[in-house]
Amino acid sequence: MRLTLMEAITRRRLVSARYNGGVITLAPHLLFERHGDLFVSALNMGKSWREDEEPRLGQFKLAGLTDPQLSAESFDPLPSFDGTAPRPDDTLILAL
Repeated sequence: MRLTLMEAITRRRLVSARYNGGVITLAPHLLFERHGDLFVSALNMGKSWREDEEPRLGQFKLAGLTDPQLSAESFDPLPSFDGTAPRPDDTLILAL
């Protein structure tokens, strides 16, 4: 999973994976470590946003993601993305 997400971040490619019993498609922006666990900050491409709500990155624990599939489809980073870890005590591993 980690290597697939690192490639997706580097190449700006979408990734689909199983999460909580369903399949989600993510646009991964950042990989980081928090308290010894790996997380990815990614835009969930299947999430419905309210009209007045700006899409934002969600944080997904890698231990909860399975069966990753790297897509040939690329994505553009969110305009608000700044490339820093979400919390001061998080360790940044890779960002767009």
